[in-house]
Amino acid sequence: MIRGALTAMVTPFKEGRVDTDALAAMVDFQVENGINGLVPCGTTGESATLSYEEHSRVIELTIERAGGRVPVVAGTGSNSTSESLMLTKSAEKAGANAALLITPYYNKPSQKGLYEHYKKISESVDLPLFLYNVPGRTGLNMAPETVARLSELENIIGVKEATGDLAQVSDVIEYSVEDFIILSGDDAVTLPMLSIGAHGVISVTSNIVPHEMALLVSRFFSGDLKGARELHYRLCALHRVMFLETNPLPVKTALALLGQCAEEFRLPLVTMEESTRAALVSALNTYGLDLIKG
Repeated sequence: MIRGALTAMVTPFKEGRVDTDALAAMVDFQVENGINGLVPCGTTGESATLSYEEHSRVIELTIERAGGRVPVVAGTGSNSTSESLMLTKSAEKAGANAALLITPYYNKPSQKGLYEHYKKISESVDLPLFLYNVPGRTGLNMAPETVARLSELENIIGVKEATGDLAQVSDVIEYSVEDFIILSGDDAVTLPMLSIGAHGVISVTSNIVPHEMALLVSRFFSGDLKGARELHYRLCALHRVMFLETNPLPVKTALALLGQCAEEFRLPLVTMEESTRAALVSALNTYGLDLIKG
C-alpha cells in the first residue's frame, strides 16, 4: 500500500529548461531523508506549463533516479480526458507505481462527467490511479458519493483530498470501499485527517523538511500521538508560509534559499513579492534551516 508522506515535487528550471541535475539531487535528498514516496508533475511541479515532452521526461527521470527506493506517483491529470490518458499511458510505460489525476479544471463537468472521465482512464490502463480533488484550484468539488462509486473500479486505489473539509473526508472514508487510500492534500490538516482514517499526505512542505513530515506520519501510525502532535505544531509555521502566495512560489523560493535549485518560474508565475519573501525567510530562519542566501 502507498502510504506515509509523499512529496509533491518542485520542477527545477535553469535558463528556461528543466534542470535535470537539480532534479536528480532533489530525488536523492528526499529519499535519503526518509520520504515515503515522490509525486512529480503535480501542481507544485508547475505541470501546467510543461510541454508534453518535458512532462514525460520529468516523470522518467524521477523514476530512474528513485531506482525503486520509494514509489513514484506520477501527476498525469488534465482537463482533457484524452490528454490525461496520453500522459497516464506514458507514465505507465516509464514504470510509475501509480498516477495522480486532478479533476478536470475550467470546463467543470458534472458529477456524472467526472465519473465517466475517470472510468475511461481506468479502463484504458493497468496502472493504479489516485483521484485528486482540489476545488480551490479547479472550481469543482468531487462529491463523496462520486469518489465512492469510483472506488469500486479495480485500479482506482485512492484519493488525494485537498478540500480541507474533515466532514467531507469522513464521508469519503465512510462511503468508499474498504482499504481505499486517503491522502491529505493539505499539509496543515494531515494530523487531523490521519486521526479519522487517512493513510498519509502528499506534501508541499516536505520538499524542504522530508524527514519531519515522514516522521509525523510514522509517529502517528506507531501510536506515538504525543510525538506526532508535537511535530504537527512545530511544522505549523512552515505550512503557513508555504502558502503565503500561490503554490509553488514559496516552496520553490525556499528551495532556492537552501541551494537546491534556481529561483526560476515560468510565466504567468513570477517571483514572490518582497514582503512575503521576507516573511518566508524569517520563518525558515526561525525553524532553523541553513539558508545559503536570503
